[in-house]
Amino acid sequence: MTIERIVRIVAGFFIMLSLALAHFNGQADLGQMSWMWFTAFVGFNLFQSGITTLCPLVSILKKLGFKEGGVACNN
Repeated sequence: MTIERIVRIVAGFFIMLSLALAHFNGQADLGQMSWMWFTAFVGFNLFQSGITTLCPLVSILKKLGFKEGGVACNN
């Protein structure tokens, strides 16, 4: 496992953890639609891309003609 993948996993985990803590502390209500769900989506995607190396955004950017500069994900 590479450092980049570990960073993605840890970053995604901490985003989701902070949302969960805010929700259970009463500071954020995840029971209704809000921009918090977008943050949860980003955190989950970071986490899963670190584990699976599958990045939907990489596929989209490749189709738009962008070149890869590193080995962020394998697609």
